Amino acid sequence: MSDPAPAPTANPVRRKQLLVLLTAICLLAGAAWAAYWTLHGQYHQTTDDAYVAGHVVQVTAQIAGTVATVAAVDTEFVRAGSQLVKLDETDSHIALDKAEAELAEAVRDARVLFAAPAALRAAQRDREIEVARARDDLARRRSIAAGGAIPDEEVAHTAARLASAEAQLTQVREQLATSLARIAGSDVARHPAVAAAAAKFNEAYVNHRRTSIVAPVDGVVAKRAVQPGQRVSPGGTLMAVVPLASVWVDANFKEVQLKRMRIGQPVAMHADLYGGDQTYHGRVVGMGAGTGSAFAILPAQNATGNWIKLVQRVPVRIALDPAELAAHPLRIGLSMSVDVDTSQPAADLPDAVRDAPAPAVAGNAVAMEAAERRARDIIRANLATLAPSWPSQRR
Repeated sequence: MSDPAPAPTANPVRRKQLLVLLTAICLLAGAAWAAYWTLHGQYHQTTDDAYVAGHVVQVTAQIAGTVATVAAVDTEFVRAGSQLVKLDETDSHIALDKAEAELAEAVRDARVLFAAPAALRAAQRDREIEVARARDDLARRRSIAAGGAIPDEEVAHTAARLASAEAQLTQVREQLATSLARIAGSDVARHPAVAAAAAKFNEAYVNHRRTSIVAPVDGVVAKRAVQPGQRVSPGGTLMAVVPLASVWVDANFKEVQLKRMRIGQPVAMHADLYGGDQTYHGRVVGMGAGTGSAFAILPAQNATGNWIKLVQRVPVRIALDPAELAAHPLRIGLSMSVDVDTSQPAADLPDAVRDAPAPAVAGNAVAMEAAERRARDIIRANLATLAPSWPSQRR
């Protein structure tokens, strides 16, 4: 039996060429990576642990009442000031009518107070005349009594009348002083009793307006928890309105990525909703005061002995370009990919200024102004010919 043929040996020259080519490829790849890292990679920090966040404005009842109608449902877009819930206004209407009547009565009572000093001054002059007449009578009777023409008893009666007139004069003077003290430093419209009644009327008027619960901001209705016929109490949450035009991104970066990160640096982002077709541009507007674990409900206790070092993450807030956000809307909670360019100089944390303030929530300023105007009209109607001087009741 013959021996098997020997295996052909590889060409040494060919093998050497392959090794040189492989080495060149590795060197080129290493050089390309080094150039990329030097020029770009070291200045860009990326993370997929980022999500869309925004304000969730709670719509609450400010007075107790029974829900008459609900004019909004979940996912509906509403404008600021549009009615969401209407409460039964029977009780508030009665309270408003009562407060209006009390304000009118307070104005008329104040008019009486301001008219009283004139009457008291007239009464004082009358009592002063009586006192002067009684003194003259007493002086004459004493001179006549000295000659024995009249008895001493008549002189005593005249002296008693003088004492009575003087007491009445003192009483009138005290009443005048009291009356002046009650109106000092004010006029009818600014009298404390009128101001208190006006404040009570303003409260009743605003409470009457609060039976109509309106949207505080432009946004989408969410978390509706109210139904017609339901009894609500002050502070009870009825629904929420989410202003999607002012959302932002919260990106959770590892602590080792924050060395060069500063407020104001540009950011490029992609949403999983749109994939890579849409790039959002923004900038860093804030950094968390601590890591997520530090502010957890049950923070880690590393002194227990069972300690394992974990890389911590710090939330970084990123503002979005309003134009891009309007063209491609986002929803709260959507996932984002974030790339921060740390090569750009920017303000450090202590000098940072919040870029996008929270949306302004519509308050009761309009209702208060309307209440004051109505109160002034009531006062003028009850002042008749007296000229009012009415200060603003708002504080």
